[in-house]
Amino acid sequence: MSNSAGAPGPGKPPPAPSVRAQLLATEHWGLLASRSTAQAEVLTRISMFLMFTSASLVSLALVGQATGFTGMFLMLAIIVIAIDALMGLLTQQRVMNVAMEDLMYVLAMNRLRAAYVELDPGVARYLMASAHDDEAGAGRTYDFFGSRTDFSQVSGSSAMFMTAANSTLLGILAGVVVTAAGAGTAVAVALGAVCGLAFLGLTLAGGYRRYRTVWAGHTPVSPSPEG
Repeated sequence: MSNSAGAPGPGKPPPAPSVRAQLLATEHWGLLASRSTAQAEVLTRISMFLMFTSASLVSLALVGQATGFTGMFLMLAIIVIAIDALMGLLTQQRVMNVAMEDLMYVLAMNRLRAAYVELDPGVARYLMASAHDDEAGAGRTYDFFGSRTDFSQVSGSSAMFMTAANSTLLGILAGVVVTAAGAGTAVAVALGAVCGLAFLGLTLAGGYRRYRTVWAGHTPVSPSPEG
């Protein structure tokens, strides 16, 4: 690792290894706290979205039963589902931002582990998380055993959960809108499916581009060894 940024001034002795270790540990705990806070916040946001959506849909069903699903019910359904979709999109954006923040914290802590190994090379064999701040190192920290595939990692993420939920909501919204315009059931179902799948595909493509852009602009300090 480069010491140019933290090199002592002229005539000053370098800090003792114990001081460096204490500073690194303090930074590590700060990163852990920030990561935990971000994860807790996004889980709360998802829970709020689910509660809001479930309550609004139950209310919509009760109104439908009271009105016989006639009259202004379709207009009310469009408004309610559109609001649900808006809340879902805002929640999804935050979830994706936190996913990038989580990657940032993982890379930062990997870099600190590289500093620990620099202070005491013998500690390296006891670390299951990676000490390399590149893509391979991040993957090792997320999955110590390397048993998960990229598909498993993505499909099981909170971002994918929100994307699937919003795809469903937008598909339902499109179907209700064309139904209110006089289209038949088959047309509404087909258009809803197309809109939902289109949103899912566009979101996945955009997320992948964002992920690759992160690595394209990232210069690791402690890259993984070749092979």
